[in-house]
Amino acid sequence: MNKLAAIIILLFPSSLWAEQPKDWQLGFQKAASKSMEDIVWFHDYMLLPIITAITAFVLFLVIYACIRFRSSRNPIASKTSHNTLIEIAWTLVPCLILIVMAVPSFKVLYSQDEIPPADVTIKAIGYQWYWGYEYPDENIIFESYMIEEKDLLPGQPRLLTVDNEIFVPVDKVVKVLITANDVLHAWALPSFGVKRDAVPGRINETWFKADRTGTFYGQCSELCGIKHAFMPITVNVVSQEEYEKWLIEAKQKFAKDNNNKNMKLVKKILEERK
Repeated sequence: MNKLAAIIILLFPSSLWAEQPKDWQLGFQKAASKSMEDIVWFHDYMLLPIITAITAFVLFLVIYACIRFRSSRNPIASKTSHNTLIEIAWTLVPCLILIVMAVPSFKVLYSQDEIPPADVTIKAIGYQWYWGYEYPDENIIFESYMIEEKDLLPGQPRLLTVDNEIFVPVDKVVKVLITANDVLHAWALPSFGVKRDAVPGRINETWFKADRTGTFYGQCSELCGIKHAFMPITVNVVSQEEYEKWLIEAKQKFAKDNNNKNMKLVKKILEERK
């Protein structure tokens, strides 16, 4: 079985299992949270049927009008300008459609904005042009840069791979505090149904609860400058045991105190050079 698994891994790129856009993909990425499942349901079973029905109905009206009211059949055009019944119908029907759509859409929006008690809190800061992350409760802070195409390892996706990835435990509520240091950015992860603007001087909040392990990819979704397309987001969803193991390593590698000391050392070197 181990040999078979190794052969499959060699024959098929790891991106087949990664949560990222695929060539010729239609529709959403596979949902990895309840919020995204609600969004996909609303799109597939509410919006698409309504849009399809309206489109078919309008097409029927256009074809019917072209045939029924063509000039050869109606040499003298009707001068009727008002029809009370039709005007009431074309006002009420769209209103009823919007009301039917509003009920489930409000439910989805409310579930995204109502953040349950968090198991893990992460702060994401948008910079030109990379992301910085903090785990306030764990005294961890690091920066996440995109890996250039020439430095990619086999199986790593282009424009989506970063040097320092986020790690979160599966089936745990993760609250994300989002802000920016310079211009507008947006922190977006399609598989989790998450997208929030990163605004300088303001902290926005969002959350997700991943229902399976894996590596999930996102990008900045706000036009933020020349390198807007090079601000990827990589989240590793792991088991609780793997997450705790990563925490031990990260507290040594990305300790906030160490970062502050490094910043002071750099400032001191720059001052001495002056």
